[in-house]
Amino acid sequence: MNKNINNIKILYIGHSCFYINIENKYGILIDPFIKNNPKATFDYKKYQITHIFVTHGHSDHFGDAIEISKNTKAPIYSIFEIANYAIKNGATAIGTNLGGEIKLDFGSVLFLNALHSSSLSDGSYGGCASSILFKLNNISIMHLGDTALHSDMELYGNMYSPYVILCPIGGFYTMGINEACIASKMLKAKIVIPMHYNTFDLINADVLKFKNNIESQNNQKCLVMDINQEVDLDNLIK
Repeated sequence: MNKNINNIKILYIGHSCFYINIENKYGILIDPFIKNNPKATFDYKKYQITHIFVTHGHSDHFGDAIEISKNTKAPIYSIFEIANYAIKNGATAIGTNLGGEIKLDFGSVLFLNALHSSSLSDGSYGGCASSILFKLNNISIMHLGDTALHSDMELYGNMYSPYVILCPIGGFYTMGINEACIASKMLKAKIVIPMHYNTFDLINADVLKFKNNIESQNNQKCLVMDINQEVDLDNLIK
């Protein structure tokens, strides 16, 4: 892989929410659970938001997507049922489904399988839960969403081998540390960034144990990000 990945930066907002800046031109917001997130201090009005992506309908992922879309005019990309709900509530949204590739100015995006449920705040059906693979320039980043360990991860590792994965480790609602280590190996990631842990007591996890297991057992790099920490991917792969 060409080491020049053209200025891609990842900012950890908290829980499963990330902001990805591409070439200071595109601002991607993923699972924008911000306002009711006890860990988040992110002010989206201070950032350029051009695209919003939502993995599933639960409030700790769909979060503030509708408000942000209304205020920034950024479209919400999500599974079809969530997009329809967003449109009915005044947002701009584009609905897709598992396996279809969306071509965008910065690359392309695939919504892939996640093993989880999905419903919206009014109790309506949220379609299928998803992971999202971002193909950005010459590097790929995969946000796993909320998921249990599942065998499709091995297929995705063989087909896409994402360079970076954003991986839930908190247990209870998603896979925990042991399963997340297996998932990381199946996906053949070079860099693993843990998420969806320590936001609430039910998902408390020993992130340093996870980091040690990833690096000692899997021989992969684990980057534990602090809230509001930003990393430049070009520096990470040098």
